Amino acid sequence: MEIIRLVLLAIIGLGSGMVISGAVFAFITAIGVVPRLAQKTRTTSYLKLYESSIVAGGIFGALAGIFNMKFPIGGLWVVIFALCVGVFYGALAMSLAEVLNVMPILTRRISVQKGMFYFVLAIAFGKMIGAILYSTVPGFFTPGE
Repeated sequence: MEIIRLVLLAIIGLGSGMVISGAVFAFITAIGVVPRLAQKTRTTSYLKLYESSIVAGGIFGALAGIFNMKFPIGGLWVVIFALCVGVFYGALAMSLAEVLNVMPILTRRISVQKGMFYFVLAIAFGKMIGAILYSTVPGFFTPGE
């Protein structure tokens, strides 16, 4: 009876993981992060590499989380990883904002005519700095410690 329960739990867990990961990748595809990033950087010839890297990163991250993998890497690699995470999340947030037309509405509401480039840059650097602090300073975002 215990084996049947474990098999059912494994099937449910695998199915749930597939549904959630499919939803996340569909969301990333729907808001057009990868094509927009390739278009802005003029690297559309590497589009398949971008997509494969995102999928490989998702799979590797899921496996690392499931098996509680620890990697003995130095501080420099953590900073590089945090930078990559910050760039990805910044691009994701900006793509979502673009799809929802947040920037044109925001510029009209707060009457910003010039300097929008710096506003977007500030958002991107804020996400990057947040990712670096989250990855390198233990307990930085945990209140009460």
